[in-house]
Amino acid sequence: MTTSSLPARAGRRCHNPLNSLHSTVYFSPEYAKELTAIGIVDDEAPFMVGRAAALGKVGPGVITAAFYNYNYDLIAKVVPAVWEIASPEAVLGARMRAADAALRRLLGDDVIGSPEIVEAAALARRAAEACTRHARPLYAAHADLPYPEEPHLVLWHAATLLREHRGDGHLTALLNAGLDPVEALVSHTATGRGMNPRWVVRTRGWSRADWDAAADRLRGRGLLDAEGELTEAGTKLRADVEDATDRLDLAPYEHLGAEGVERLTELGRGFLLTAAAAGAFPETLLGKG
Repeated sequence: MTTSSLPARAGRRCHNPLNSLHSTVYFSPEYAKELTAIGIVDDEAPFMVGRAAALGKVGPGVITAAFYNYNYDLIAKVVPAVWEIASPEAVLGARMRAADAALRRLLGDDVIGSPEIVEAAALARRAAEACTRHARPLYAAHADLPYPEEPHLVLWHAATLLREHRGDGHLTALLNAGLDPVEALVSHTATGRGMNPRWVVRTRGWSRADWDAAADRLRGRGLLDAEGELTEAGTKLRADVEDATDRLDLAPYEHLGAEGVERLTELGRGFLLTAAAAGAFPETLLGKG
């Protein structure tokens, strides 16, 4: 059993605001503008090409494997054709320009130029030093990218590394729990912390019939009740998945230490609240409805 010098779930609490701060870029008008400028106008492309570009000029099979919860058919509609429109390097450049512009708009010049941004960037980068590449393809691909120079972008890149490191480990936990891609989405939404089903259907390429079939399979396993709520067994399974993910993602936060983790969590939450108040996220993103 893995032991830790950190308080219980400290790494998860630190990860959550950094992950959300990272994801603001994908919802931003700046991101859509930058992709349009390099010729990517397909509405189905943005949610996948920004992350997939770090993997290089790969096909839909590799991206499906790395993303886990996307429908292969959706990815195959975009990739590899999109790489003939814009190279992965061009997409990564567009993403970084969007991150710069979006964070400046959402956080404001005073925050962007603050000592707190510099401090958070240093702490997040320190934590990311202890991430590992083995069995973590999206993290490993992003770890090969150079750090930018400006502190707010250092923070964003380090948050990206921490996000993908935890995400890759999370997929291992989902596989171990016997949750297929749609079952993972349905059960996560049932916790009340996952994405709205309509959002999933629109952005992940699954149909409502796929969603309902996955819910039926979960009911057959005793994990969902007739109303689509998690049973006691379902709640335990989802908790076990998160606990397993925590164990697989412990190294960066142990490396940073309890005091550093606490401070990075505090700073990350503050930045996230500022970004959310500025309209960083769609109102329909989360929820069971």
